[in-house]
Amino acid sequence: MARIGTSELDVFPLNLGGNVFGWTADRDESFRILDAFVEGGGDFIDTADSYSAWVPGNSGGDSERIIGAWLADRKPQGVTVATKVSQHPDFRGLSAANVRAAAEASIERLGVESIDLYYAHFDDESTPLEETVAAFGELVQDGLVQYTAISNYTPERIREWIRIAREIGAPEPVAVQPHYNLVERGIEQTILPLAEEFHLGVLPYFSLAKGFLAGKYRSAADAGSPRAGAAKEYISEKNLALIDGIERIAQAHGVSIATISLAWLRSRPTVVAPIASASRVDQVADLLAAGRLELAPEEIAELDRLSA
Repeated sequence: MARIGTSELDVFPLNLGGNVFGWTADRDESFRILDAFVEGGGDFIDTADSYSAWVPGNSGGDSERIIGAWLADRKPQGVTVATKVSQHPDFRGLSAANVRAAAEASIERLGVESIDLYYAHFDDESTPLEETVAAFGELVQDGLVQYTAISNYTPERIREWIRIAREIGAPEPVAVQPHYNLVERGIEQTILPLAEEFHLGVLPYFSLAKGFLAGKYRSAADAGSPRAGAAKEYISEKNLALIDGIERIAQAHGVSIATISLAWLRSRPTVVAPIASASRVDQVADLLAAGRLELAPEEIAELDRLSA
C-alpha cells in the first residue's frame, strides 16, 4: 500500500482511471473492469464530474453514475474514490457556489456520504483563489469531502493555494495530479520538487501516454482508435527506441510493456499511484502487476537514459 502525502489515505499504488467508463467501456464492461481491479487487490478509483461529457448522448457525470451504481451493487470495502470539479457542462469553474453544487451532485451520482479525494480539475483564474481555497475547506469542514487535491495547476498557483490555505486555516491539499510519463518528463524540474517540499502525493495522469507506452502504436497507422488521440505525436525514432528498451525489460520480467512503463513511474520521487485506464477487463492484470513490480536500479537507470 502507498500513502497519499501526509494524509491517512493508504491506497494500492496504482489508480484505476474512470475516464473510459461510459465512453469506450459501456456499463457492463465497466462493472467487469471494476470487479477485476478490486478482486486483484486494487482499491483506488479516479474519475471526474466531466467524464465523459464529450461523448455524443452523454451529459457529464456519466463515469460517476457508473461507479456509483457499481458501489451500490457490489458494496466493496475500503475503496477510495477520487473525483474532480470545474469542467462539468453544468458546473464550470471554481466559484464557491459552483464548487459546493458540483460536490453535492457528485456525491449524489456516486451514492456516497462524502468524497474521499476532491480535486480542483483545472485552474479558474476568473475566480479569486482565496474563494476557491475557502470553498474547498468548507467542504471538508462540513464532511462532504475528506481530503482535497489539485490537478493541472502551475507550480506558482499550487504554492499560492497552499499559502492561502495556511493563512486562513483551511486544509491543505494532499495530492497533485499532473501529466507525467516516460515521454513527458517536464514536471521533474517543477512539480516534483514542489511536491517533495509540501509533502504532496503525485498521481500522474496519461501515465501510458494515451497508449503509446503500452507499445500499442509503432506507426501512425496504428493510432486510429477512439482513445489513441494524440498518441501518434509520440512516434519518433527516439521514442521507438525507448519502447524497444521497455520491451527488453518487460521480457526479462515476463510482463507487458505497459506494466514496466507504469512501474517506472512508481519509482519516481513522491509518485504515489499512477493513473491508468482499462477499456477492457483483460487489460486490468497489467495494471495490477505494475502496482507490485519493483524495478532494479539498473533497469530504472536504463529507462531514465532512454527517455532523457
